Amino acid sequence: VVAEVLRKAGVSRDNLWAVGVGTPGIVDRDGTVQLGTAMAGWTGLDLGARLRRSFRCPVMIENDANLAAIAEHWQGAAVGADDVVFVMAGLSPGAGSLINGRLHRGFGGAAGEIGALHLLGQEVTPERLLSTTGKPLNPLDEAAVARVLKLAREGDEVAQVATDRFLTRLVQSVAALVLAIDPQLVVVGGWAAGLDGVLDPLRERLARFTLRAPEVALAALGSEVVAMGALRVALDQVEEQLFAVNPPTTEPTSPRS
Repeated sequence: VVAEVLRKAGVSRDNLWAVGVGTPGIVDRDGTVQLGTAMAGWTGLDLGARLRRSFRCPVMIENDANLAAIAEHWQGAAVGADDVVFVMAGLSPGAGSLINGRLHRGFGGAAGEIGALHLLGQEVTPERLLSTTGKPLNPLDEAAVARVLKLAREGDEVAQVATDRFLTRLVQSVAALVLAIDPQLVVVGGWAAGLDGVLDPLRERLARFTLRAPEVALAALGSEVVAMGALRVALDQVEEQLFAVNPPTTEPTSPRS
């Protein structure tokens, strides 16, 4: 995919200054996925080492929800707010948090993995939360999730029950993070369609389950949010090189990221 994009843009791989990559899962600072449940075989993958074989420039690997938080703070719904929680509202939700405008990763990169709450025995497994047939949904099948939310808005009683289960789990997960961080703003994103209908119920329930309810907003950057965050991380790396007191002597002639 990278090779095709570079070909279409007419950019040589040797001219790249930085590469930013987003991935689901817990990612350490070297770019190894310590735990990744969304894709088979992802746990333990040294994604950073794999990609650094293909590029001469720095490669930064970061969790997708963390990158989404960075992107929304940069150019989205969280511009001007420095204490922010971005909720990647999938069947097993994740979150990225900014405290005083800086990403909070936690000691091992696991901060914001609120989807792990289902492992503590609360209610039903994530794949069955929005199921209307009794069969588990594929956590990566966003179209199936959007269909259930659409049916609920249209009055389908089975879909409404499923959506209520999903909202209950989401509020439990988000409320735990809100109580710990006390953010100014919670930004909700993750699906291209269907999430706008959960904002009002989420606001109402957070007001009941938290000590100080934050603002709640829909993500502004849509499906591009993770890529935008990866771009911002890459740009940060480029700017650090450009403004270094002793810049590298082997820099490319024109910066690209």
